[in-house]
Amino acid sequence: MPENTSFTTEEIARLLKISKLKVYDLIKKGELPSYRVGKQMRVDLSDLEAYKQNSRHGVAAPAAPGGGVPSATPVPYSSKPAGRSIVITGQDMSLDILATHLERSMPGARPLRSYAGSLDSLIAMYHGESDIVSTHLLDGDTGQYNLPYIRRLLVGLSYIVVHMLARNAGFYVRQGNPKGITDWSALRRTGVVMVNRERGSGARVLLDEQLRLHGIPAAELAGYDTEENSHLAVAGKVARGEADVGIGIEKTAKIIDGLEFIPLIRERYDLVMIKNTSTEPWIQTVIDTLRSSTFQDELSSIHGYDLSETGSILYET
Repeated sequence: MPENTSFTTEEIARLLKISKLKVYDLIKKGELPSYRVGKQMRVDLSDLEAYKQNSRHGVAAPAAPGGGVPSATPVPYSSKPAGRSIVITGQDMSLDILATHLERSMPGARPLRSYAGSLDSLIAMYHGESDIVSTHLLDGDTGQYNLPYIRRLLVGLSYIVVHMLARNAGFYVRQGNPKGITDWSALRRTGVVMVNRERGSGARVLLDEQLRLHGIPAAELAGYDTEENSHLAVAGKVARGEADVGIGIEKTAKIIDGLEFIPLIRERYDLVMIKNTSTEPWIQTVIDTLRSSTFQDELSSIHGYDLSETGSILYET
């Protein structure tokens, strides 16, 4: 293989048989040097081989107290400057725009984008693999978005929750809504086939909470086990007639022909940032960016975003 070969984070994850979030964690810690090409982070073959060699022959860490598994101690092996990496995890395009603005306002910082559903994003944050995560998780019992999940999952951590935007969530149906699908109970009708989102996504949590509240067994829904990993994929499947209905956000319905959107709920899309000595220097910069007219003007051009409370602090520990 040529020495100038480089790999994307997805390719590194496949080669090392680890998650993409773990790759970002290695980059963030400076254990795996990387550089940006456009919107992609890339790792040179020489640095990948050095990391693998270091992992095989690195100096063993001292035993943990009580005989537990010791923590790995990174051993420097490259003189390349790592910079300040900030991992932003979530799937909405507003996060891509945020990353671009942060890169401009924080010289030397390297915002890294990782794409995962809301629950997986919070779990990644708990394991120290992400610095900023987005979440839109409905708690059916309280009708509240996000905070019930954040409090349960980020036990023992210090964090701040900031509002990003609000948007409509609901059903994707074909133009004209031929099956007359207007509410949750319609999903159990004979002849109605749905397409679902993956476990851990906000749309999947919304569906499962509504099924629970309406007493609808998931086993009664045709297509419940058919999963796609994005709003766009779900909407496309409905538009092509491969399913009658799917759950998603309004914005996506506007960019696909032959699709109609049935709004059901106004969801809150919030950001969570861990507070520690390495993140506190830039947390206020993120908040200031969210509140800035330049950032909001760019987001306001996207259909379906409510920015009336963008940048407001919802909770802090």
